[in-house]
Amino acid sequence: MIKIAIDGPGGAGKSTVAKAVAARLGIVYVDTGALYRTVGYYVKQAGVDPRDAEGVSALLPDIKIEVKYEDGTQKVYLNGKDLGDAIRTPEMSMYASAVSAIGSVRAFLLDTQRDIAKKNSVIMDGRDIGTVILPDAEVKIFMTASPECRAKRRYKELIAKGVDAKYEDVLAEMNERDKNDSTREIAPTMAAADAIFMDNSDMDFDENVEAVIAIVKEKTGK
Repeated sequence: MIKIAIDGPGGAGKSTVAKAVAARLGIVYVDTGALYRTVGYYVKQAGVDPRDAEGVSALLPDIKIEVKYEDGTQKVYLNGKDLGDAIRTPEMSMYASAVSAIGSVRAFLLDTQRDIAKKNSVIMDGRDIGTVILPDAEVKIFMTASPECRAKRRYKELIAKGVDAKYEDVLAEMNERDKNDSTREIAPTMAAADAIFMDNSDMDFDENVEAVIAIVKEKTGK
């Protein structure tokens, strides 16, 4: 069993790289951001302000989130429904950022994330994996890139999915989310003391994957 934690800001490529590394190593990939996006989606549908901690907390008993792995892909079900790309919009990114700053939401999802790691070898990405979720992970990486680089990546992803987006808007939302995530009182985005820092601004996708695998091999001897 092995636990790999990848933390860092939005748009650093954590999820796509983690998926590829999971496939190469034959372990389970856990997209923790999708869990917060799912809570954010429910909050939006309920018409509650995602910054209203009391209002959001009141909704949690009505939320049932299931993580299933189908054909090697993680799917998150909200009350029995697979939301697909509905949780991948810039708006849902902001909702996810807002609800993730609420202690009751983080507690609500903590057991779900840790339970997966108890049963499987995993690679998990997010904002506080190495510091809070899996503090005992054998491999911890803090992955980042410049805001402009991250915004370009996110913009290309959205365009490829047919989402009507503007680079300037994506960059502005990226900067706002960076500020929110790094300054919140509960589990702010930060590198674990024993994490390896990786700036992938000048790396292409394959180089990034190989760099992570090299770190895993060095740390685990496998």
